[in-house]
Amino acid sequence: MTEGLLTIGEFASFNIAIIVYFLGVRLNAVFPLLNSYNIPEPVSGGLLVASLALVVYLATGAEIGFSLAARDFLLLYFFTAIGLNAKFSDLAKGGKPLLILLVLTVGYMFVQNGIGTSIALAMGLPVGFGLLGGTISLVGGHGTAIAWGPTLAETYGVTGAVEIGAATATLGLIAASLLGGPIADILINKRGAKPAVAVHDETPVIGLEHDDEATATVTHTGLMRSLLWLNIAIGFGVGLQESLKLGIGLDLPLFVVCLFCGILLSNTVPAVFQKMTWPARSRSLAVISDLALGIFLTMSLMSLQLWTVAGLAGPMLIILAAQLVGAALFIVYVLFPVMGRDYEAAVLGAGFAGFALGATPTAIANMTAVTKQYGAATRAFLILPLVSAFFVDLSNAAIIWLFLGG
Repeated sequence: MTEGLLTIGEFASFNIAIIVYFLGVRLNAVFPLLNSYNIPEPVSGGLLVASLALVVYLATGAEIGFSLAARDFLLLYFFTAIGLNAKFSDLAKGGKPLLILLVLTVGYMFVQNGIGTSIALAMGLPVGFGLLGGTISLVGGHGTAIAWGPTLAETYGVTGAVEIGAATATLGLIAASLLGGPIADILINKRGAKPAVAVHDETPVIGLEHDDEATATVTHTGLMRSLLWLNIAIGFGVGLQESLKLGIGLDLPLFVVCLFCGILLSNTVPAVFQKMTWPARSRSLAVISDLALGIFLTMSLMSLQLWTVAGLAGPMLIILAAQLVGAALFIVYVLFPVMGRDYEAAVLGAGFAGFALGATPTAIANMTAVTKQYGAATRAFLILPLVSAFFVDLSNAAIIWLFLGG
């Protein structure tokens, strides 16, 4: 621990995250407005703790940090579980919506960069500054912002690009966590996207409703079976990632590769070993998936160092405000109508808000909060991660270079 910096270890951070999650559950119960707008419990609790850490920093100058090693492994569990739940038949049904969502997403990325760069140029700032307020920090997130920061600083004249990008990504994550629920509420309750029939009884793709926890059938053998196949899929994912990197130089995020390995296993192993009990869409796998996502997002939000955003320049705050409005308008007036104006489209809207301004796990958390209240949306959970976690990363770099003039 260096002077002025208090870093909490892995074991303590993990358990604090569980406590913070339950704090979020309590906050949502005490303040019904949070539940009515589908604000996820990790967001409620995590932002409160991050705000308290900010108060400590302002009062004493001490920076509180958390070890996030466990969080990163939970991300693998979560996305691998989505893969294990995926059936080729469902993916085939979602083929056209998947393509439409991909086209809309790429189109929106041009819009997002257009908003950022136009405001930056109007204020006499470099194009790169606008891109930091666009897909570099928002759709791209912290990793992309940190990766592009040195290039923007050294080649494109954006002073402090790494710090500005990281701070912008932090505010984007907060905005993404808070926008998805209200957007879904508007689409479902004011634009006629309520599910036509009750769908709460569908086998869960992810998560259990809180009211269902007491009666859900979860056994120790079911949990062990789910954990075993999750670990097998992750093992294959690690090997495949290394093979792609060494073989063709393609360096995909590990959670994306694990997602695909989960899909591959779930559509081959049960067909070969037909008498085997497979964990896909079981209550046990849903519990693990819910736990992984809940703690992952809680740790992500409670570890936000909000004091780092204090140095954001006024122009970047203006860009971020415009991006928030732009995302909301795009979802309501473009994505929702084009995707069919139905309940699945409304859930996708909540998810789109999550990754357009924040990150894929935030998108899934937004959708989970909505489906716990209104019912399952199987197609949305299958197609959104494929677009947001895979295709977006591949196309973002090309779009950024295009705006920078090649």
